[in-house]
Amino acid sequence: MTALAADPPLPPRAALRWHVVRRLVAECRPGSILELGCGLGSVGTRLARLASYTAAEPDPRSFATAYARITPLGGTVHNGDHRQVPAAGGYDLVCAFEVLEHIADDLPVLTEWLALARPGGHLLLSVPADPERFGPWDTLVGHYRRYSAEQLRQRLLDAGATDVRLVHYGWPLGYLLDSVRDRWAGRRADHPTEAGGAGSGAGGGGKGGGGGDCAAVAAAGPGPAGGPGPSDGPPGGTAEERTSTSGRILQPRGVLAGEAIRLAVSPFVVLQRMRPDRGPGLVALATRP
Repeated sequence: MTALAADPPLPPRAALRWHVVRRLVAECRPGSILELGCGLGSVGTRLARLASYTAAEPDPRSFATAYARITPLGGTVHNGDHRQVPAAGGYDLVCAFEVLEHIADDLPVLTEWLALARPGGHLLLSVPADPERFGPWDTLVGHYRRYSAEQLRQRLLDAGATDVRLVHYGWPLGYLLDSVRDRWAGRRADHPTEAGGAGSGAGGGGKGGGGGDCAAVAAAGPGPAGGPGPSDGPPGGTAEERTSTSGRILQPRGVLAGEAIRLAVSPFVVLQRMRPDRGPGLVALATRP
């Protein structure tokens, strides 16, 4: 894998999450990884360097970017959802980051996701935490809910999983990032023609590439593969349209942006380890019996 491009930059919230995800993936030591809803492939490029990697992304525009990023690493990307993925029941690790909250009826889908893992394999998820923090950003990008740790644990158990492990992330920086992007999303909803200019100092993000934030906005352009940028106006009105757009809003671009975010986030990576029971994001690891 020499002479390959560097991994795409992650927005601050996704960078905080990646440090938790990477540690849990290392503990699982998977030979094969399936990622559902891979978005632009920013996390997928990192996972593809760790194991045999397959992904599914239903949005055609995000799929095109993910395909271009991941296939040079030997990974496979399908344009569709989990029903288009081959080898059901054969993956060591099935991942879905910032996807479950976009699904109206989450339990049947969780059950189907778990069935994609081999017996003894794992399901690794991330979702926004703290239902009481549901705000304008969640509405803008098509979230149906945020989860408490107990709610997510029970959903996984009801889906048939065992050995559920939960870790919060994002303390304390994530709370500030959430507040800033809620203010930005509120302005965008109230004044769609003005929000583009205002957005240059706020934050966005979403699934897959994962949770863009205020620190990423200055470096965000129109978004990979022609995706929307800060001045493109609000996403479509249906939940499906908002969901497909959420992973492309205000993603950081370029090596310099990625390095700046990495340096800015580094101290908070250390801080969040002090409070794995606190933070506006939640990561779950569960086992298929």
